[in-house]
Amino acid sequence: MSTPNLFNRWLPPETHRGLLRRGLIVLIGALGIAMLNWFNKSGANAMSQSLVYSFAISTTIWLFADPLRIAARQWLLLQAPNYWVLNGRSMAWMLFGSVFGYLLGTWIGDLYANVSTFAMLGESPRRFWGFLASSLAISVGFLVFFYQREKAMSLQRQATEARLRLLETQLEPHMLFNTLANLRALITVDQDKAVQMLDRLNDYLRATLRASRSDDTPQHPHTLHDEFARLGDYLELMAVRMGPRLRYTLTLPPELAHHPLPPLLLQPLVENAIRHGLEPHVDGGEVQVSASADGATLLLTVNDTGAGCTSEPDSNRPGAGFGLAQVRERLTTAFGPAPKGADRLLWRSAPNQGTWISLRLPLETAAVKAAAH
Repeated sequence: MSTPNLFNRWLPPETHRGLLRRGLIVLIGALGIAMLNWFNKSGANAMSQSLVYSFAISTTIWLFADPLRIAARQWLLLQAPNYWVLNGRSMAWMLFGSVFGYLLGTWIGDLYANVSTFAMLGESPRRFWGFLASSLAISVGFLVFFYQREKAMSLQRQATEARLRLLETQLEPHMLFNTLANLRALITVDQDKAVQMLDRLNDYLRATLRASRSDDTPQHPHTLHDEFARLGDYLELMAVRMGPRLRYTLTLPPELAHHPLPPLLLQPLVENAIRHGLEPHVDGGEVQVSASADGATLLLTVNDTGAGCTSEPDSNRPGAGFGLAQVRERLTTAFGPAPKGADRLLWRSAPNQGTWISLRLPLETAAVKAAAH
């Protein structure tokens, strides 16, 4: 097993960002504690000794309380995504990690300062136990802070996921009702095509149901590959009804295939392209969907060569379909408000010149690098 795979086995990828964030907080706190200790000491090596003691004790306690805690998640009965669960085993682990981390960090500091803090246990027991109690109190304070912070972030994440799921429940019936309406119309004019379309719809729904049971979780995130695969199924479904009037091109570079993406983000844009662009156009047209990377930005574009229009389709207008406002809402829910002066969704159209839509999302370079290797 390679080193990266072994590392990810002990510390799952979804925990890396939180570990780095909490580790940075610990280092900043250790620097502050070292500065306070330095003010209470004198001597040429006072500053360096304060830094070594503070960083050694803080880092060793953090290693036991955070990375090693996650590595021992199965024995501690901890669950994803943040593994911050209070139970008997985890609390015993935290107590052990704090005490042992303090002793180990103190030993490292003693090696650097060429002294023995543990000799203080015989010379001045009250002072020794005072140092230990104060260090443990600081450690407990950090742990409580991390626990409350991660719990709040978990609740916020759950609220965001619930909001995305709610929006998805609006998208899926919308697509299904449109397809059933088209199928009903096709039955009266071409029964063979209607049967073919029904078979495609059956395959599409089976694939969507199977994917919905595993997609968009920390262990199995929904990716651009999944999104483009569903778009291909949907466009094949529409091609049964429209025949040669519908042409489409899907362009997904291999290095972006495993990039995470909220489910059903592009499908409403493709639906709008067909309903408002190609269907009103006598000769139909082409839908082009592509993904590309531009620096730290992921660019997703949906173009059509259809009828075009002078204003964005509005979902509040009768007969207009699922508008772009819901797509913008999903972007805000998934990625937060767009930077000032920027818009994650750009729309451009003109009569008889088609419609161009572009999404500009944060590019997760880790996913791109993983795909490259």
